[in-house]
Amino acid sequence: MPGFKLDRRGLLKSGAVLGAGLAMPTIFTGRANAFTNEPTGSSVTLGFNVPQSGAYADEGADELRAYELAVEHLNGGGDGGMMNTFSSKALQGNGILGKKIEYVTGDTQTKSDTARASAKSMIEKDGAVMITGGSSSGVAVAVQALCQEAGVIFMAGLTHSNDTTGKDKKANGFRHFFNSYMSGAALAPVLERNYGSDRKAYHLTADYNWGYTTEEAIRSSTEALGWETVEAVKTPLAATDFSAYITPVLQSDADVLVLNHYGANMVNSLTNAVQFGLRDRMVNGKNFEIVVPLYSRLMAKGAGANVKGIFGSTNWHWSLTDDASKAFVQSFGTKYGFPPSQAAHTCYVQALLYADAVERAGSFNPCAVVEALEGYEFDGLGNGPTLYRAEDHQCFKDVLVVRGKENPTSEFDLLEIVEVTPVAQVTYAPDHPQFAGGQLGACNPGA
Repeated sequence: MPGFKLDRRGLLKSGAVLGAGLAMPTIFTGRANAFTNEPTGSSVTLGFNVPQSGAYADEGADELRAYELAVEHLNGGGDGGMMNTFSSKALQGNGILGKKIEYVTGDTQTKSDTARASAKSMIEKDGAVMITGGSSSGVAVAVQALCQEAGVIFMAGLTHSNDTTGKDKKANGFRHFFNSYMSGAALAPVLERNYGSDRKAYHLTADYNWGYTTEEAIRSSTEALGWETVEAVKTPLAATDFSAYITPVLQSDADVLVLNHYGANMVNSLTNAVQFGLRDRMVNGKNFEIVVPLYSRLMAKGAGANVKGIFGSTNWHWSLTDDASKAFVQSFGTKYGFPPSQAAHTCYVQALLYADAVERAGSFNPCAVVEALEGYEFDGLGNGPTLYRAEDHQCFKDVLVVRGKENPTSEFDLLEIVEVTPVAQVTYAPDHPQFAGGQLGACNPGA
């Protein structure tokens, strides 16, 4: 491509010849457009890559519902949902830049290799200009790296590991969901008020990057209060019976069990813990307690009465009373007959934020989208005023601490919000030790 060079965003500009070291990745070749999958017709295709099987399938099903609702609203159908409350007024209900939104779906199976293959197919075969979804941080990190290489935007779905916008952050990737550090910062004061500062914790941790960073965040925040970590044991993501991991807890002097588990893992491990009588024990003169750092309504439903009184954190909850949350709950409930989960909320919001960024930029070029999202401040999508920080593409907003309800009124009314943690309490410096390593790099427009 003589006569052009790349600027810091990866956009082509006149002035020099591309060096040999800037060759395109070999798996994405044969492009003639200005950027990967530049829409040329009357429609644009988005790729929804969610777990439709595996341990996080319940979350994936709700994510897909939310994406379909977002497409309906963006294309001018339904009641418009949070488009009516969004502080930006760029979206007009006529698709994106006047192009009707179409979509393809894939099943990540909560496996990184499968998720990459699915995303690659959406990009190369289906022409997806943006990929979104996932309910595992391992999947999110893998797909985000692929999207960076391919030259498309990745709007992360449910991914909570610090790594996604920490050591594995990418310029083409953005996360609306909160992270492990934020859970620790929000939970610790509540745990101290309710359980005291003299506690001995035993951690069971899912054996992948989300589990590691969540354990680190909770350990760091609770040990700063005076808690002691007596043991931390990794458990396989594919495990369904956690009995063998619960028995050693009984034999220790721990008086708190922290379940760094999500989805079906958390449902099964909590069920086993209750079956083994942990919640009825007295240890060190204290009632034995269980903590679930990352909660969802879907997990609470799966665990049933076992969640009563148990603290955790969540990104969003359908009981919030701000206008945006109420609008989303109304739209989702009308379409599906039940309230949305936090997974549904973050995926719906990410779809709107991508569409809005394209509208504001006036282009589907991923580097124009990056510029529109970096440092973007918005409101009206739930959780109050929110910032997409430029340095790491992490959203900063209020975080919820919740507790399993003692007297739920329905199968959906299982969690109560005990504290809305202000954004200032969960904000950290971009170079915080829990996010060390990795470079955001430059946007890649691909073709």
